[in-house]
Amino acid sequence: MVDDLNGSNQCKSQMHDWQAELTDRSLREVIEWSCQKFNGHLAFASSLGAEDQVITHVLAETAPKVRIFTLDTGRLFPEAFELIERTERRYKIKIEVYSPSSEEVESMVREHGIDLFYQSVELRKLCCGVRKLQPLKRALQGVDAWICGLRRDQAVTRQDLKVIEWDFQNDLPKISPLWNWTEKELWDYIKAHYVPYNPLHDKGFLSIGCSCCTRAVLPGEDIRAGRWWWENPEHKECGLHSRGDQFARDPFSFTGNTIKPSQS
Repeated sequence: MVDDLNGSNQCKSQMHDWQAELTDRSLREVIEWSCQKFNGHLAFASSLGAEDQVITHVLAETAPKVRIFTLDTGRLFPEAFELIERTERRYKIKIEVYSPSSEEVESMVREHGIDLFYQSVELRKLCCGVRKLQPLKRALQGVDAWICGLRRDQAVTRQDLKVIEWDFQNDLPKISPLWNWTEKELWDYIKAHYVPYNPLHDKGFLSIGCSCCTRAVLPGEDIRAGRWWWENPEHKECGLHSRGDQFARDPFSFTGNTIKPSQS
């Protein structure tokens, strides 16, 4: 288990070699490699999206002991909870659910309002920090690496995604087994293997987050156009997958709920 600074630095120094080693590997091979490399200290963060359901399908078949968890922000669609139940029944697994601190949520809402995210990008990121990033940090305690369902063609912010990268925010390797899959490959796999998925996908919701921050995508729009649709595309990350920028290194510093400006 990577439990000290030297171990962390060693992982960082190996990142380029690992990327080269995994670039041409299949989904299943990347997962098998990850299980061997981080034996017993690997976790999968599922957003319950189509990509995550495919990864869950493979994990259930090849590595059922890997922890699978999801984040309940308190603002999810009802269909998300139904999908958790269907997935657990189908694969005979348990998906751990992590929720935000009720005290932090109450304080944030009291200061900024329940729908603060519509006011500015900064307040939207504050909301994501309280409802997503803080629970994620708790969920990742004790792990040496984590898996997620990112793909390159999901958004402009992910076009240079690698199969494995260093997660600066959590100081861990982050593995994206579907990094180079296309939307067509994804749905072909789901249909071929009868993978359970959120029925909202059939109603135009290509990327699903909180109910208040997600709408159906219109014909010709980008996959993530329905997420935070009032923002410019380059801002459309919640912070879970920021990759090496200031937001990733220090997403929020709290004094109560007040965002503390970065010191430069």
